[in-house]
Amino acid sequence: MNSEQISIYDAAAVDRIRAEMKFEPRRLRALRTAFFKKFLGAEAAIAELPSEVREAFAARVQFHPLTIVEADDSEIDGATKLVARTAAGYLIETVIMRTGTGRVSLCLSSQVGCAAACQFCATGQMGVAKSLSATEILDQIVLANERLRAEQRQARNIVFMGMGEPFHNEAALYDAVSALLAPELFHHPSRYILVSTVGIPDAMVRCARRFLDINLALSLHSARQDVRERLIPLAAKFPLGDLRTAIAQVNQIQQNTVMIEYLMLASVNDSPQDACELAGWLAGLDVHVNLIPYNPIAGSPGLRSTERPERDAFAAILREAGFVTTIRYSLGADIAAACGQLVQSENRAIAKEQATAGAH
Repeated sequence: MNSEQISIYDAAAVDRIRAEMKFEPRRLRALRTAFFKKFLGAEAAIAELPSEVREAFAARVQFHPLTIVEADDSEIDGATKLVARTAAGYLIETVIMRTGTGRVSLCLSSQVGCAAACQFCATGQMGVAKSLSATEILDQIVLANERLRAEQRQARNIVFMGMGEPFHNEAALYDAVSALLAPELFHHPSRYILVSTVGIPDAMVRCARRFLDINLALSLHSARQDVRERLIPLAAKFPLGDLRTAIAQVNQIQQNTVMIEYLMLASVNDSPQDACELAGWLAGLDVHVNLIPYNPIAGSPGLRSTERPERDAFAAILREAGFVTTIRYSLGADIAAACGQLVQSENRAIAKEQATAGAH
C-alpha cells in the first residue's frame, strides 16, 4: 500500500472518500456487502460503484494487505493451510477447518511468531514475535472466504488461535473484533468469535468487558504451577491463582462459558491425579473443558501425546466432577496446520535481515 492509499477496512476513511467523490451512500453499502459479506472479491465489489469513480476509488483504496503465496489442502481431513505474505515480507498462516457437520472455522494469526514460547508449540519456538495490524488480521478472513466461496461455503466460526498470543497484540485484536461485529463491515455474529490466550488475566477481563458476547478460551494444560511453567514460560508471570480469579470475573461479566483448552501430554499432565487436581481447580467456575491431542514438533522431541484410553479416563473423572468435557481431534496434521504447528522458518531469516539492516 503506498502512502496515499487507505485500507478498505478503515470504515471512516472510506466514508470520507465516498463523500469527496460524491457518489451515493447506497453504492458504498453495495460494495461493502459484496466484499465483506458475500466475499465476491475486490473487482466485483468495485463494480458496484458508479462507472465514473471506479478507477479513482481503486487507486486510492487498498483491498488486500496480504498476498496468498501457498495453499495446502489436507489429504486426510477438511483442513486447508493458507500461507500469506505481509507487506514487510513476513509469512503468516491461516487455517480453514471443515468439519463433518458441514461447519467451517477459520483459525487466525494475530502475530508473526509468538513471544509466549510454549514448549509444545512450533510457532513459539520460531524466535520471532511481531504483531500484525488489524487489517492484516481481517484480510485473512476475506481471503479465506473468497476461497471458500468456490465451494459454496462460508466460515461460521472465527477463532484467534493461530500464530501469536492475541493479548500481546491487544489493540489490533480489539480493532479487528470491532470490525467483525460492525454492521457496515462483516456483521459477524459475536457468538461465533473466540479469542484464545495462554493466560494474561487482566487482558481476559478487559476483553470480556469490551465484548460481552464473544467467547474466551484459556490454554491451561495443567492445574499445577510447576508443570504449567515448564510448558508455558509466561506462566511464571501469571500464577494459577490469578488466572482462576480472572475466569471467575469473566463468568460474572459474561453469560458465555469459558473454554478450557488442555493439551494431553503423556506422563506430564495426564494422570488421574492431574484430572482430580484440575477438577478441584475448576470447581465453581462456568467452564467447558476441551482435551486436545498433542501434535509433535521437531523442537520438543521429548513430548508425546496421551493415548486415547488415558484421555477417555481423564475425561471420565472431569465429567464425574460435573464438567462438560469434550475430547477433540486435530485437523491438518499432515500439512503442519494443526495446533502448535504453525511455523515458518523463513520468518527467522527475514527478521535477521531486517535487524542487520536496522543496525547500519
